[in-house]
Amino acid sequence: MQELLASVGSLSSKERKALATLLKRQGINLYNVAPIFKRNGEEPAVLSYAQQRLWFFWQLDPHNTAFNIPAALQLEGALDVEALRCSFEALIARHESLRTTFRQDQAQAVQVIHPAARFTLSVENATALPAAGHAEHIQAFVERLASQPFDLEQGPLLRVSLLKLADDDHVLVVAMHHIVSDGWSVPIMIEELIALYQAHVNGTEANLPALSVQYADYAAWQRQWMEAGEQERQLDYWKDQLGTEQPVLQLPADRPRSAVQSQAGADCEILVEPALARQLKQLAAQHNCTLFMVLLASFQALLHRYSGQAQIRVGVPVANRTRAEAERLIGFFVNTQVLQAEMNSQTRFSDLLAHVKDAALGAQAHQDLPFEQLVEALQPERSLSHSPLFQVMLNHQYEDAGVAPTIAGLKVKNLSWERRTAQYELTLNTIENEQGLSATLSYATDLFDRATVERITGHWLNVLQAVCRDPARPIGELPLLSAAEKQVLLQDFNRSHYHGGHLECVHQTFEAQAARTPDAVALLFGEHTLSFGELNRRANRLAHKLVELGVKPEVLVGIALERSLDMVIGLLAIL
Repeated sequence: MQELLASVGSLSSKERKALATLLKRQGINLYNVAPIFKRNGEEPAVLSYAQQRLWFFWQLDPHNTAFNIPAALQLEGALDVEALRCSFEALIARHESLRTTFRQDQAQAVQVIHPAARFTLSVENATALPAAGHAEHIQAFVERLASQPFDLEQGPLLRVSLLKLADDDHVLVVAMHHIVSDGWSVPIMIEELIALYQAHVNGTEANLPALSVQYADYAAWQRQWMEAGEQERQLDYWKDQLGTEQPVLQLPADRPRSAVQSQAGADCEILVEPALARQLKQLAAQHNCTLFMVLLASFQALLHRYSGQAQIRVGVPVANRTRAEAERLIGFFVNTQVLQAEMNSQTRFSDLLAHVKDAALGAQAHQDLPFEQLVEALQPERSLSHSPLFQVMLNHQYEDAGVAPTIAGLKVKNLSWERRTAQYELTLNTIENEQGLSATLSYATDLFDRATVERITGHWLNVLQAVCRDPARPIGELPLLSAAEKQVLLQDFNRSHYHGGHLECVHQTFEAQAARTPDAVALLFGEHTLSFGELNRRANRLAHKLVELGVKPEVLVGIALERSLDMVIGLLAIL
């Protein structure tokens, strides 16, 4: 078998498919055990399934910037600009994905891998600016570069610019299109860039591990692996998990969904106190699960309370780098899973957490099925107003909270800024580290106002605190409202400015008012009005009819009417 696997890489794509079919009949999936094959250079470089989806989206809207991946670093110290330029040049030569564009080749789209070439670093000089204006200028610089659309056919799909604030202060902005990169790729790129820069400054060779394959090799291998039977196996699992009904999450938004998503968005920071973060980690340990599982269960519980729906689906990105050859590649590997939980108001949070744990573990064992194939198989009702299969996402990451690195006299610092796009209606971004937990809620500004999102984040924090105190509490009893919100609802809204005495019943109070001001307007509905006197007479006539039909005190009388003048007349008549 080892000799067979060693020789597979020399076969053409057609020959490998034939061999895979032969082995499959014997119960062997070649792609489960073989490494990623280096593709034949004469064969077209096919797109991965994820790339195929983004290529389709780009053709629909070439100016969409929701799939831009930006990163910004502040470099303090004496920067060697030429060494930085050479570092990017070497990085692009090392990773084919960074010098790739795309084109339609008859029935299929293909990757066009360009030869390595000289790289030009764009430098903007802002040394004349006063120091007081640096922060504002940096923000505008980053946002401008991060929000420029990419041309997938013309490229380049890596954009790099340097802002010079002083001889010892620079801001480096890197932006890539998602079709050639993902979130996992960014730290790889920064780590290798630092190593290359250090080597250039020192006049040495960078000690980077050799890449046995490139992203285009993975894309070809992925398609062959899926076609060899893995797609069928994993698809059966997801069909069983998600069933035939594909519900759309109905959240109480400030505005209805538009016919087409604009993907305009914003971020809302969430302050998670260190003490709460520690309690959440302890809760996870007590239930033998991860912090991610606790956060997902709490988010799903909150969405259930808002929507009243029993099935709550949340999209979860997964790195999808299960092969050792892919660990150090820059490319679009990330996949999206749909994690579903079923609950009602009486479901205990601890039971929901156990269900979420099982679902997450099962998803990890079936993480390779491309999301695009899942959508195609389940065939949810397509709409440009919302994403298929799920409408909200939870993106949980873990990072080492180490000190800022120093390279060849440079201090490197990550810069953050508010995003202006939102791929989903809500995305809860959480970052776990040894010191605690940070979180941001990204939201579609077409649907939600800032004040609404701030209330949502407050309710989520209240849920987290409640489940830490009592994880066995039913979801329907988890407190959402803050003390201030309770004050408004229970006290302020009910504060009466009427200082006179009250009669025994409301209908008696109404009759007294009708006697005092019979001609005053009592009801207004559209263009129709009723005076107090007329309303009292019509209610009395209906009341006498009810008595004639046998209605007495303590007899229940149902009323089924749309909002109207007749509804009020009926209510008064019954009283």
